Amino acid sequence: MFLKINQATIGYTNPLVSEINSSLELGEVCLLMGNNGIGKTTLIKSILGQNKLLKGKISINGKLIQKLDSNEIASQIAIVFSKAEIPDNYTVTDLISLGKYIHYPYYFKLNETDKQEIFEIINKLNLSEYQNKKLTELSDGNLQKTFIGRALAQNSPFIILDEPTTHLDEENKLMILSLLRNLARSENKLILLSSHDWRLAKEFSDKIWWIKEKKLISGISEEVILNNPELITPKILNFNQTFHSPDIDAPKLEKEMMFSYLQKNFSQDLRKFKLTFKNDFWELNSENFHDNCHGFLEIKQSLQTVIETSISN
Repeated sequence: MFLKINQATIGYTNPLVSEINSSLELGEVCLLMGNNGIGKTTLIKSILGQNKLLKGKISINGKLIQKLDSNEIASQIAIVFSKAEIPDNYTVTDLISLGKYIHYPYYFKLNETDKQEIFEIINKLNLSEYQNKKLTELSDGNLQKTFIGRALAQNSPFIILDEPTTHLDEENKLMILSLLRNLARSENKLILLSSHDWRLAKEFSDKIWWIKEKKLISGISEEVILNNPELITPKILNFNQTFHSPDIDAPKLEKEMMFSYLQKNFSQDLRKFKLTFKNDFWELNSENFHDNCHGFLEIKQSLQTVIETSISN
């Protein structure tokens, strides 16, 4: 295994995640998931040797991370953090070219092979029209793609990306994730990416690492999801404590959406009503009332009419 974690505990004064045992191989894409502040970035920094382990071992390509110097780690791992400093006066081409300089002294000039590879990366990322633009002139999405380009130019076997699709629209998310997926397969690279957008990212990942309750749950993506249904089960969030919902008989997603819509639009007690999802319409019932509603707006109007009538009576 290229990356192996054995009985590792990560954190600072106190553990964030304990007794981690997992491994990843070249050619795999792994999605790292977890709430903010739960230890995702700390785990990444521990793999990079930037955070000292509280316990256990991490090895890269058979060598303990603690025994590798910064140049050796850079030759094995390329990293893209969600927040990075923007070099003054650098263009897109300048930043992507920086990825090559882990192999050369800073005063070296890139050869024609390097320049051609940088050109191809720029094209792959749909950045051709911006190649001579200064980084300060880019949108957040194109800036993020440029940092990803620098990691690709580094030609390391292992690429870590911390929230790489945060600033990207859906089209660019799909493009980046497809690129990473194809890169893992065609060039036998290991890709570890953290993301909150798991519904999209899981389609491109072989493995999932999920940090939950100070433990790392790991395995084949589909198996982790099947064994942890809360990952895909909608959670109804009652932010309006004075709201009393009607009885909603519907599949989980439709029920969540209906609850969300009603609590934003009604302060009244709706417990005397029942809503039943019928695929093509919603059936609205109370003791002396019945209506079939097509869409959320019709439900809102129907409920308002019943409530206003009862008040006037």
